[in-house]
Amino acid sequence: MTSKKGDTIFLRGLEIECIIGFIDWERRIKQRVQIDLELPVDCARAAVNDDVVDTLDYKSVAKRVIGFVESSEFMLVETMAHRMAMMILKEFGIEWVRLSVNKPGAIRGSRDVGVAIERTRADLAAAS
Repeated sequence: MTSKKGDTIFLRGLEIECIIGFIDWERRIKQRVQIDLELPVDCARAAVNDDVVDTLDYKSVAKRVIGFVESSEFMLVETMAHRMAMMILKEFGIEWVRLSVNKPGAIRGSRDVGVAIERTRADLAAAS
C-alpha cells in the first residue's frame, strides 16, 4: 500500500481526551490533545479499483489511535507520539508515519505546544 509517488493520507485535528503530563494536577484530570497523522498510500492503485481494500482505511487508523490515546497515561507527549507511531507501523504495516501531538493551552500565551515525529519500519525493527 505504500506509495512510491509520495501519495499520502492525512488526518488532522483529531481531538482526544487523556491523562497526559508530569505535573501533579495533570495526573488527576483528562486533558485534550490534538493528533495529526500523515500515512503513505498508493492513491493511484486505489483510484483504479475504487475499493477500500486497495488503500489504507483511515477510519480504522483513527479508531485505533483514539483507543490508544484514551487509555494512555503518559507523562510526556514525546513518549505518547513515539509509542503511537510504533503501534501504527506495527498494526497497519505501512513504511512510515509522520504525526504530531499537540496540547492546546499548555503554555500561557501560546495556541498549543507539542511534538512532531517521523518513524519508519527501520525504527520498528530496531525496537524489537
